[in-house]
Amino acid sequence: MAEPEFTAMGVRIGKRMRSLTRAGQVRISDGRVELLNSYGSEIDSAPVQAVRASKPWFAPNDKALADLNGERYLLTLGEQDPAPGEPGPPAARRFIEAVRRAAGRGD
Repeated sequence: MAEPEFTAMGVRIGKRMRSLTRAGQVRISDGRVELLNSYGSEIDSAPVQAVRASKPWFAPNDKALADLNGERYLLTLGEQDPAPGEPGPPAARRFIEAVRRAAGRGD
């Protein structure tokens, strides 16, 4: 198994108005985007080319939207990247860039 291209832990994952986990994990690895709950069980996954990641309008900088398999998930990552050696999820902007880069849609 290859090294993950992107990993974020401690991510709040929600679907519509419901919170699915407050300490989840988002991973991009082997051409797939995976959303995992706090126990490591899969919530959803899809090939990276089929995933759309974006920044929601009028939302704080720590939010990102991810569309997987026709479902829209609201991800709460970090507002800024944590300092080196500090715990915390990476910035939402890095997740969006990682999806685009893995799918070959951006630089």
